[in-house]
Amino acid sequence: MRKSVNLYLLLFVVALTAACTRDKNQPGRTYFPDMAYSPAYKTYSENPVFEDGKTMRLPAEGTIPRGFKPYPFEGRSMQEQVKAGQQLENPLSATPEVLDEGKRQYEIFCISCHGEIGDGNGHLFTSKMFPAKPRSLIDDYLKQKPDGEIFHVITKGSFSGLMGPHGGQISPENRWKIVHYVRSLAKK
Repeated sequence: MRKSVNLYLLLFVVALTAACTRDKNQPGRTYFPDMAYSPAYKTYSENPVFEDGKTMRLPAEGTIPRGFKPYPFEGRSMQEQVKAGQQLENPLSATPEVLDEGKRQYEIFCISCHGEIGDGNGHLFTSKMFPAKPRSLIDDYLKQKPDGEIFHVITKGSFSGLMGPHGGQISPENRWKIVHYVRSLAKK
């Protein structure tokens, strides 16, 4: 019995050393290649491993990305917009850096509809590509709205449906910066 254990041990050591090599460009022998080299599938290619044949998988139900904070208000309704205005406060101060970044974000996402000075005469309206004039961001109606309502409209869109939601395109921090910049437009 002891001789057979020694024999197996010797065979194991020989197999182990045979798999090793001094040449760093040669990986040596692979004993379980299907585990070491699993086939990679391209994102949109067919995949025989899953029943639906799709390689790209949805996240597990109920999971949220790291650092993501769910937005507590539902979609387009006046009640939710008012509630957001009452409960949300702008966490940023209107520093010159915040206003500069707010202007930059406004020029990326808002200027084509609301115009350079926020009067609603953006390129899409003046070129007649958009039939309805967007709301002016510098009139008294908007000056009376709390920051949270403006943030909610940027996030979920207007309850009239004319402005679409931008929550998926603009980070929450940048939405707050846009709110500060819109407020600065109204003061000019």
